[in-house]
Amino acid sequence: MLDALGREINYLRISITDRCNLRCRYCMPQGVPCVPHEDVLRYEEILRISRVAVSLGMTRLRITGGEPLARKGAPEFLAALRQVPGVETIAITTNGVLLAESLDRLRPARLDWVNISLDTLSGERYRDLTGVDGLAQTLEGIHAALAGGLAVKLNCVLMRGINDDEILPLTRLATQLPVDVRFIELMPVGAARDLARVPGAEVLEILKSAYPDLAPAATRGNGPARYWQSPAFLGRVGFIDAMGDHFCGQCNRVRLSSQGFLRLCLYHGEGLDLRALLRSGADDEQLRRAMEQAIGGKPEGHHLETGETGGLSGLSKIGG
Repeated sequence: MLDALGREINYLRISITDRCNLRCRYCMPQGVPCVPHEDVLRYEEILRISRVAVSLGMTRLRITGGEPLARKGAPEFLAALRQVPGVETIAITTNGVLLAESLDRLRPARLDWVNISLDTLSGERYRDLTGVDGLAQTLEGIHAALAGGLAVKLNCVLMRGINDDEILPLTRLATQLPVDVRFIELMPVGAARDLARVPGAEVLEILKSAYPDLAPAATRGNGPARYWQSPAFLGRVGFIDAMGDHFCGQCNRVRLSSQGFLRLCLYHGEGLDLRALLRSGADDEQLRRAMEQAIGGKPEGHHLETGETGGLSGLSKIGG
């Protein structure tokens, strides 16, 4: 469907849990409270919303958390989601720690690709950033996913003075493996407000010095990432710059939180409480009309540069 600005909204990000097995300092550090279980959507409720969303043209689905694989039954839910008529693509964003052990159960979902968060290649720094000794498991998950035929994208959040010395080591993964390495600009919300971002333009200049033949890829992709290629790469390198590259004019997505709130923009509070509609007895047509009306009013863009975050206190509850 189209919103009031003529943008085609065909992408729904679905958070199935706010819980995570890591405590990344910019996302969900120690002390962040979890949502009560009864406030989280049941799988059958998410499937029902998904069917309505697909009927409205949101045929590209991404499952997030928290850590989605930390929720019991996630692989079976993904398999059920694949059976929804009209679904074109299903992907998952994960920290990778539980991925290798989950792959067999994930096969019926026929994932189109998997995004894996990886902010460092140092075991000690990984522990410092996440509170968990999980780098080996994450790397195992990456290799297992590739061996299983999945397309893999690595998401790297750079923080000034913390891991910005790993730009080239992380990029070299694209020369060793058929993966897209994507540098994501730190977003100033929640715990990340106390950290300093590394602009994508700065990262690109570093990469151009190391890879003089680096050139823009022919396609941008379905999301906000801008991709670059080099003959040295087996994959690509990408940039998602919410601050430096104001891509709101091409935004094609909305987000469903684990609590059933349809958030129209990551940085605006406007949206629709679908859980309340579901649990008050709304039928599918009522859900459809409510979603259509809400999405029609999707905001034009964020105002992060002015410090406005729409009341967003962190990313873990809405899946980033």
